[in-house]
Amino acid sequence: MKILAIIPAYNEEECLEATVRNLEATCPTVDYLVVNDGSTDRTREICEQRGFRCVNLPINTGLSSGFQTGMKYAERHGYDAAVQFDADGQHLPQYIPVMAQAMEQNDAAVVVASRTLANEAPTGARGAGSKLISALIRITTGKRITDPTSGMRMYNAQLIREFAHGFDLTPEPDTLAMLARRGETIVEVPAHMEERQGGESYLNLPHIVRYMARTCLSILMFQWFRK
Repeated sequence: MKILAIIPAYNEEECLEATVRNLEATCPTVDYLVVNDGSTDRTREICEQRGFRCVNLPINTGLSSGFQTGMKYAERHGYDAAVQFDADGQHLPQYIPVMAQAMEQNDAAVVVASRTLANEAPTGARGAGSKLISALIRITTGKRITDPTSGMRMYNAQLIREFAHGFDLTPEPDTLAMLARRGETIVEVPAHMEERQGGESYLNLPHIVRYMARTCLSILMFQWFRK
């Protein structure tokens, strides 16, 4: 499979180089694209100095549009699959071949790297929210996704095209729910994830609460109007 790792990056100067170097060393046949989402630190400078394959957005547009930028690149260059890969060092590249194998064996549209299947489910508010989202997906679609908030997901060529051209697809759990509802095959593989290797996460408690509330509302109501 021809695979692209899409690495959205916003102010990730502390982690980005180590993340890309680890990906290159571990998966030399996997291509990558850093999407510098209007960073105000040295993220762009690091990409240019190190010769990383990168696209620079002029302002911070958010994860969804940054990821769509990567999907447009993947479509234009004929990739068979694209994997969302965090710039902060949490995602481990050795799972990319495992996810690709699972996609091929199951003819899957999406493969999720699941911390829960690896007995490393998130705890606290994030863990409670993840369990709630998983339950809502099960209730509304009949499908079980153990780690819906995992950010490491692989998408097939069909979904690359849909993400590249769609206006309401986001790399978030409510999109997983929508895809499950329309009958797409979603599989999970157990995966260990590291802690953030530097910088600061935007996931403070108020943001987690807002994120979970918005996601749950979308799963319960708005996904029925999406095709």
